[in-house]
Amino acid sequence: MFDAHAFFKERFAAHLKETSRYMRYIFNSHIAFAMFFFVSVAAYYYQLWLQGLPDDFPTATIIGITFGLLVSYSPARTLLKEPDLVFLIAAENKMGPYFRDALVYSFVVQLYLIFLAGAAFGPLYFATYPERAGNVYLLTLLIVLIFKAGNLIASWWMLKIREPGTRRIDQVVRLLLNLAVFYFLIEGETLWAGVTTVLFALVFLYDLNVSRKQPGIVWDLLLEKDQSRMQTFYRIANMFTDVPHLKNQVKSRHWLVSLVAKVPFLNKHTFDYLYRISFVRSGDYLGMYVRLIVLGGLFIVFIPNLWMKLFLALLFLYMSAFQMMTLYSHHKTIMWLDLYPVPLEIRKQSLIKLLFQLTFIQTVIFGLLFIALQEWIGMAAVFVGGIVFNYIFIQGYVKKKIGAS
Repeated sequence: MFDAHAFFKERFAAHLKETSRYMRYIFNSHIAFAMFFFVSVAAYYYQLWLQGLPDDFPTATIIGITFGLLVSYSPARTLLKEPDLVFLIAAENKMGPYFRDALVYSFVVQLYLIFLAGAAFGPLYFATYPERAGNVYLLTLLIVLIFKAGNLIASWWMLKIREPGTRRIDQVVRLLLNLAVFYFLIEGETLWAGVTTVLFALVFLYDLNVSRKQPGIVWDLLLEKDQSRMQTFYRIANMFTDVPHLKNQVKSRHWLVSLVAKVPFLNKHTFDYLYRISFVRSGDYLGMYVRLIVLGGLFIVFIPNLWMKLFLALLFLYMSAFQMMTLYSHHKTIMWLDLYPVPLEIRKQSLIKLLFQLTFIQTVIFGLLFIALQEWIGMAAVFVGGIVFNYIFIQGYVKKKIGAS
């Protein structure tokens, strides 16, 4: 007899084994050190900033928006696979325990973001509202958990609706209500918080009523949503190790390609062209590169200590170069590249050249930020330090890693 609960436990164990294998590569010693350092630095300057917190700081708006977004984003992870569309449809009426377990798993796995946000905003909350007792904030976090569960269940019900427009309208309405509820709650406007909560309850009941009118489960939609989230995880893991399950996403970005793909039409520039358009058109590299520049720039602008700024600038240069190294294995599964009449050494030199160019651009951007801040010593130090780091990292690590001479 088919046991849906046991089937979910089996599927969950396989999923946990799959993800934990890649998590070991993602949270390696380099990333763990960087995260520990960022958290330590952020916590230190956060405490200093709270000591001079302005009286008109929009605490309710910031915390309300954050909590509203966190509870609104409540995807249901079903762990379905493509063969399920054939073999499980016949057992649809017995899949209730499976999907209940999937919702419990989805709720638990998303709690870490709420706990992180709750811990991060605690000092800000009490600095803004020192007259409030600690149990008031704990009650707020409990309400966040209740709304999280409600949004997750409502999202699950709406997955029975095939029309994307209907689902999108429901998401927008619930998002606005969630934002309003937590803004009024943090602000202390209990009456308006109660009114918006009642409105959310009405939307919740409407979603229940709509879902009950649907004939069954939209299996293909559930599979599409789950595979999309797994591909996102695989793209992140692919920055640290080869992921055979990854389906590479290619984006056109014609104007960027026209800017970076201007190389001489010569045999020795074959991989110069390939790595440049891969960097621009892949769904991974350009976005990661820009995000690291933006995040590093924010640290440079807002951290007051000059030497800490320089250290963070070099740390972000290292992280960018380390992430972009995976371009070398990006086309590893494409056999046609091995047929190119291009020596392997030229392929390695092309990657090294691109890494040097990307790191140099990032160094220039960080240097311009120091100029904008009129910190001339920092500007000179980041230029010299960035160039020296660039040379040492590429000559001492990258070449050894890819076996270049």
